[in-house]
Parts: sequence; structure tokens; C-alpha cells
Amino acid sequence: MATTRHTQQGHFGRGLFRFLYDLKTHNDRDWFAANKERYASEVEEPMLRFIADLDERLAKVSARFVADPRRTGGSMFRIHRDTRFSKDKSPYKTAVGAHFPHEAREKDRSVPGFYLHLEPGSAVGGGGIYHPDPISLKRMRDRIVYHPNEWKAVPARKAGYRGRVAQAPTGRL
Repeated sequence: MATTRHTQQGHFGRGLFRFLYDLKTHNDRDWFAANKERYASEVEEPMLRFIADLDERLAKVSARFVADPRRTGGSMFRIHRDTRFSKDKSPYKTAVGAHFPHEAREKDRSVPGFYLHLEPGSAVGGGGIYHPDPISLKRMRDRIVYHPNEWKAVPARKAGYRGRVAQAPTGRL
């Protein structure tokens, strides 16, 4: 596998985090319009390169996970917030994120996936199932309750993961 210049130097530079920090301070349409080229070069292009480069590595985990580098409809979340039902009417997200779902997501929403979230002062990567249907949720909870040693062996805990790790449910389900 040939390594690209971007892979050797990393995908995300300080410009990405500076842009997001500035966006948090100036979260309005006029400022964003004046800085749209900066957004494209410092945030969007590096994230789309990362997604494209991740595709081959993700295939080693499972060929069924999708890393889609399209600008619209792909793995990268859009920068625009949905403010219809929010008291906070700021138009832009102050973080950049991407999801890498299992290909079966089109048919079944209760499938695993991976997630990346970058913002100034924080970078989060994770995996799991977002908002599983009731049957899938019960199966996962039952597995945790009846096989607690498997849950305790989750590698993230051993790797010094700092963040939220779902706790095994206690009591009756």
C-alpha cells in the first residue's frame, strides 16, 4: 500500500481547530460566507481526504463498513445545524464529525458503526449502535447481563479510554 503525503503528515492541522474555534466565536452566516474558502481548505477537504484514506483501513476491520468521501450524503456530517426545534438558533456546528456505518444500515437502522468527532480541545472516536430498535437493544442488554466477563474485557477499558463507556445494566430488564 502506497502512503500518501497526507497520511505521513496527518490529515488534520491546526487550521481545522482554529477555524472551528473562530466559528464558535462568530457563529453567523455573514462570517461563514466570508470564511467559506477557509472552511473548504481547513475543514472539509482534510476530513474528506481522511474518509477516503480510511476506506482501505476500515476494510481490514470489515469490508461491510462504509467510508464514503462524498461532500453530500457521505460519511461527513454537514456543518449546518438543524435549528427548527432548538432554542439555540446558531446556524453552524462548532465541531466536525463523520460516521462509518455498516452497509446494512440502509435496510436496518440497528447495525453497528464507527464515529469521529473533532472540536477544539476534544477528539472523540467511538463505535457502537446508535438508537437501536427495542429487539436489538434487549439482545445487547441480555448479552451484557448474562456474559459480564465479555463486557469487562472490552478493549477500550484496557487502553485507558477516557470518556463515557456504557455501564452494564443492573437489575431486571
